[in-house]
Amino acid sequence: MLDINLIRKDPDKVTSALLKRMDHVDFSEILEVDRSYRTLLTAVGAERAKRNELSRATGKARAIGKDSSELEALASAVNDKIAQLELELSRADKRLEELLAQLPNIPDERVPPGGKENNQVIKVWGNKPEPLSNAIDHVAICRRLGLIDYDRGTKLGGSGFWIYTGLGAALEWALLDYFCREHFKDGYQFMLTPHILTYECGFAAGQFPKFEDDVFHLRTDGNDRDRFLLPTAETAILNIYRDETLDVDQLPIKCFAYSPCYRRESGSYRTEERGTIRGHQFNKVEMFQFVAPEEAETALQELIRRAEKLMEDLGLHYRTTMLAAKDASSAMSLTYDIEVWIPSINTYKEVSSVSWARDYQARRAKMRFRRKGKKQAEYIHTLNGSGLATSRLLPAIVEQFQQENGGIIVPKPLREWLGRDVIEPRP
Repeated sequence: MLDINLIRKDPDKVTSALLKRMDHVDFSEILEVDRSYRTLLTAVGAERAKRNELSRATGKARAIGKDSSELEALASAVNDKIAQLELELSRADKRLEELLAQLPNIPDERVPPGGKENNQVIKVWGNKPEPLSNAIDHVAICRRLGLIDYDRGTKLGGSGFWIYTGLGAALEWALLDYFCREHFKDGYQFMLTPHILTYECGFAAGQFPKFEDDVFHLRTDGNDRDRFLLPTAETAILNIYRDETLDVDQLPIKCFAYSPCYRRESGSYRTEERGTIRGHQFNKVEMFQFVAPEEAETALQELIRRAEKLMEDLGLHYRTTMLAAKDASSAMSLTYDIEVWIPSINTYKEVSSVSWARDYQARRAKMRFRRKGKKQAEYIHTLNGSGLATSRLLPAIVEQFQQENGGIIVPKPLREWLGRDVIEPRP
């Protein structure tokens, strides 16, 4: 959520920034409601002061045995007026929050305007593997080696689901285990969060109300709270400190979580999204940092480098891209994607998004920190990054490392877990 003070102070500057990711910006209603809110706030304050004055006068009159009925009648009228003003103030406050909640985050100055056509590649690591004369795509490889059962996955869950089987399941779990061990070794706190979250979690993350249709909602009865299946562990981790004020000594907080991710992913599946490239459930290890504002840039670069190093240790050719404003999540000020090369579709696919929300999510989550000797609390800055998502890594591994004989080379960090260097073709 944006700071209303920014819009009050310089609406033209905020408008110019938001036009990087919006086609039209109009603050007229926000500013009108804000003026009304502040007028009501002043009026409530004045009436409360009047009530206090009448209360003191009534007390003095009673103390000397003087009739206070007229003062009490005036106080009663003031109380009624305060109640009415407070009701109007509450309505204005709620409406202002609703309007602000509809606005996306202000893009960082480095972010190019527009859509994905303006994304900027800032790094390329490794070389595209030389294509084999008998190369086949990841779906065919995984079928041939018995790594993934697509048909029975569809039978169980419908389109967009699959089953990792045998060495495919081992390869998937070895990836997740490797990521978790690397983050844990480097001092990140391991968390296993709930997979079922309340509406407040989606709102704080900036996913609701605009993107409510992107998640799976649970049917509830009676007085049950609205709940949904988490689309990413980021949504859960962010909310751990919701409605809290931390001490500055507690920052930075660095943590990670493994979870399946559940997404509706509505729309048709294109050829380049076959297999596990796009689905309703996939696995991911998510990194997260809660930091003071002055620590955020360092945290961002650390998260980017962590995701890149995982890719390099796996030996996968990839690139790092800064996303243009309209291609990034609306809650994020700055996003870098780490994209792996998948030869059969001749393109790169995102396996990690590393993002800096500044104080946008913290404002929605009412999550602050207080410096030593300071009375005024400040909003925390939040950053997240996939470390990593696996549903596109496995296709990249089997395609980039496939061999002439139909087998695939196992990346070095995974060999101990799998107990082999190569997954040989089945006889």
